[in-house]
Amino acid sequence: MQFTTQIPISKNENPIDYNSKIVSLGSCFAENMGHKFQYFKFQSETNPFGIIFNPISIEKIIERIVEQKLFAEKDVFFHNERWHCFEVHSDLSHSNKEELVKNLNQTLVETKKQLQDATHIIITYGTSWVYRNIEQNTIVANCHKVPQKQFSKELLSVEIIEKSIQNTIHLIERLNPNCSIIFTISPVRHIKDGFIENQLSKSHLFTALHKANSQKPKAKSYFPSYEIMMDELRDYRFYAEDMLHPNQTAIDYIWERFSESCIAENSFQTMKEVLEIQKGLNHRSFNPDSEQHLKFLANLNRKMNFIKEKFPHIRF
Repeated sequence: MQFTTQIPISKNENPIDYNSKIVSLGSCFAENMGHKFQYFKFQSETNPFGIIFNPISIEKIIERIVEQKLFAEKDVFFHNERWHCFEVHSDLSHSNKEELVKNLNQTLVETKKQLQDATHIIITYGTSWVYRNIEQNTIVANCHKVPQKQFSKELLSVEIIEKSIQNTIHLIERLNPNCSIIFTISPVRHIKDGFIENQLSKSHLFTALHKANSQKPKAKSYFPSYEIMMDELRDYRFYAEDMLHPNQTAIDYIWERFSESCIAENSFQTMKEVLEIQKGLNHRSFNPDSEQHLKFLANLNRKMNFIKEKFPHIRF
């Protein structure tokens, strides 16, 4: 008898290996996958402008990057004793206005270089619900705890999301026509929008994304993060305490499925070696001066040097 189902996922035509350069953008699930890339020592960058959930805001920040539209003082505002920008996450907020603008523009320049050099760009969409600043009449990436009365809440239509995704693809291709784009939809449940509203939001993302991808399938691929969480991990034991975010077991499982699909098989052995080193580095000896532990450290150093010889960019 079979008690579970497994989603069939084909092998990516341009898989990631240790020579690849990866940029991940989007929701908090992009951060989860970004941490995995960093742990296994791939060349990766994650959310240089912080977590961004909706397609319009992701498109807007990519447009700034590609066209190098520098931030100015008019793009930032003061609230709760800090300076913020509606286009980026609050992690980038600063107590000094000039420093914030300077940091944003420096990140803008650095991220353009990262996108130009990238072999793979992974974009994770989280929600179709957006908040529009009423005074500026613009959709924001983050409200920065500004009073809710200053925003209107909207559900993006399938047509608007599809157009936004197409614009995002076009912008990336202008900058780097040879990179692969991997799209996915975050398995995080946005229950603050409502249970039914969350499903409606995700359905708009699915429909728009698959419509956009069907027009130029070879340039892009889709990884079913949300579907794996909803189908293969159909149990609340795979959620964190908030019952909204995948827990570490779920993240590890989805990473395994991602590896099977999107990472080159010739990288699996290196990943295994890196994993052994990472576990060794986290090991704490009861007797650090013992001969046994010194031998363990010497062996660990040999393993690290062996990896560094093959891939000089790797640092432990």
